[in-house]
Amino acid sequence: MPARRTVYLDYSASTPADPRVVEAMLPYFAEVYGNPSSMHGFGRKAEAAVESARETIAGVFNCKPSEVVFTSGGSESDNLAIRGVAWAARQHGKGQHLITTPIEHAAVIKTIQQLTTIMDFQDTILPVNRFGAVSVEDFIQSIRNNTTLATVIYANNEVGTVQPISQLGAAAKAQEILLHTDAVQAAGQLSLDVMALGVDILSISAHKFYGPKGVGALYMREGIDLVPNQSGGSHEENRRAGTHNVPFIVGMAKALELAYEELPIHVDHYQKRRNQLIDGVLHRVPGCILTGHPEQRLPSHASFIIEGVESNTLLMHLDMRGIAASGGSACKTGNPEPTEVLLAMDYTPKEALGSLRLTVGRQTTESDIDYAIDVLVEVVEKVRKLNSEMVL
Repeated sequence: MPARRTVYLDYSASTPADPRVVEAMLPYFAEVYGNPSSMHGFGRKAEAAVESARETIAGVFNCKPSEVVFTSGGSESDNLAIRGVAWAARQHGKGQHLITTPIEHAAVIKTIQQLTTIMDFQDTILPVNRFGAVSVEDFIQSIRNNTTLATVIYANNEVGTVQPISQLGAAAKAQEILLHTDAVQAAGQLSLDVMALGVDILSISAHKFYGPKGVGALYMREGIDLVPNQSGGSHEENRRAGTHNVPFIVGMAKALELAYEELPIHVDHYQKRRNQLIDGVLHRVPGCILTGHPEQRLPSHASFIIEGVESNTLLMHLDMRGIAASGGSACKTGNPEPTEVLLAMDYTPKEALGSLRLTVGRQTTESDIDYAIDVLVEVVEKVRKLNSEMVL
């Protein structure tokens, strides 16, 4: 019996570590094992690796190395940015109004919710249009005298829409408020030049661009007041307590360096496979619509609503045929509720329950896409038939 074919189309959830990244990390597990905070030679070697990684990442960000903060991933980066800046602003009497959107990652949304419900901060949730895009005019109008921070996702994880971050950055600067962007999905596909983007704070996570899980970074513009979320040692210039994860920091820097050295090659590949996927699905699956912006979207990202099919059921059947996909955010897998992102984009709860996210990567081939489309056509037909029989 031939082996079952498998096709991974969930690269927005996580990517495999590049072998060159793994190779770069290996010496720091057993050979260079000192604590970077230690004064002896073992510690200094580890510290040198951390600072070299910081310089590499700063080069991609187009910022000073001292403006790069290492964290445990995108979620901690988002938490530290939002909560740390909000707390510092309150401490200095600078105001307590925050601006965000309904299409943020949960790490942003739940942090804002905690600040407003428990700590008496105020917020404004900007509307988005049918494509999941924020209006610059709405952003400007939402700014108050006591606004301190706005946080707008660079590229949405569920529908792939890319926001006009540079325009929002210019507007924030003109109104003298800080702008944070969750760039977790954008990293490795879009520019992270913080000067060009006009952002004050930016979050990334290594496992989205072929690096290890469990490590991330935060760009924090020089001069921004920040109250640490964690109490402990004075690591990262007193911005984040905890011993540095040297192997993972080295791996993240190597992954980011490779991603941007090879960016044109990879982006061209992503776009070709993504377009093949979108064209095939829209032409061959009846009752299917593309969600998110048709053009201003991540190069690797395709997302759909499929009429008459519940997302979790569809994912189960796809998995049985070897197709790894998502119903939206990997952080919401198994949740039968309609995604808040699609509801904010004015889809009905019934429509939102039929969401499907298919994201391509470096390893995705033309043959993989052909197979995935064939399987999706069969599975949708099968699930719809089963649903009609259940109704009868």
